[in-house]
Amino acid sequence: MDTASAWAVVTRRPPGGWRVAAILLVAAAAGFSCATAPCPTCGDGGGPPPGGTAVLVGAGDIAVCDPSGASAGTVATARMLDGLSGTVFTAGDNAYFTGSAAEYRNCYDPSWGRHKGRTWPVPGNHEYETPGASGYYGYFGDAAGSNGLGYYRRTLGSWTFVGLNSEIDARATSVQVQWLRSELAAHPTACTIAIWHRPLFSSGLHGNNPDMRDLWQALYDLNVDVVVNGHDHMYERFDPQDSNGNSDPRGIQQFTVGTGGASLYVPLIIKRNSQVRISYWGVAVFTLLEGGYAWEFKPIDSGGGTDSGSAQCH
Repeated sequence: MDTASAWAVVTRRPPGGWRVAAILLVAAAAGFSCATAPCPTCGDGGGPPPGGTAVLVGAGDIAVCDPSGASAGTVATARMLDGLSGTVFTAGDNAYFTGSAAEYRNCYDPSWGRHKGRTWPVPGNHEYETPGASGYYGYFGDAAGSNGLGYYRRTLGSWTFVGLNSEIDARATSVQVQWLRSELAAHPTACTIAIWHRPLFSSGLHGNNPDMRDLWQALYDLNVDVVVNGHDHMYERFDPQDSNGNSDPRGIQQFTVGTGGASLYVPLIIKRNSQVRISYWGVAVFTLLEGGYAWEFKPIDSGGGTDSGSAQCH
């Protein structure tokens, strides 16, 4: 796909039935000059002090280089971050196409790297195109979690934030899932958000990833509220559901935000409980409150679809 243009398809299920709109975006690959300093009140891993309201903003599938530098989508979403406060997340596939040190240096760092000091990342499958995802771990250092495992727990306001790794063993008996169960049981909070790359449920090109079901089940058992993923290059929001895709009031609400700058996908097979799908570059903003949360998908300009709402924690 031409990096200077992309199709945006917005699909949502309103009370009256299905509605689909298609819009052509032509994005100017303009330069940037604004830079955002790291959070001055950073505590555990770069977030705000515990307690109170926190903001989490980001996307996955981010930095793609063309001959002149970062792609139009990457430049545009990075420019959005310049004007948004809060902790930045990445949902994997942060530097295309192999997550090498050179791609992080030449593609990611001049764009989203302006916010490195306030970023909590997770890796994607493209990071592991470089053996051991060494480019990713070398770039993010301690922010990527200890020992090169790619998973960690931090506190963000009154919430627990868990970064997980979909590219290593995530079976019920795996070290990662056993660590997750132990860590969340030992540090209970009213609200928890988890982020990893490949989604269990997706209406996009890649579709569902059943190997993530055990991870989802562990989070469900521990009353986790929100999951954020990337991998399919679109935005999608699901109603709360269990690990088998059944609607469930105490289930987890999933957001796929693969809209950071890579070429976009359109929905293919709409999955159960999928409420909104948007194929447009942009970022998701989560306002993490005491006992609840609000979300908003912000497109890079007025041509894209939006999605917003709020919910209570379990």
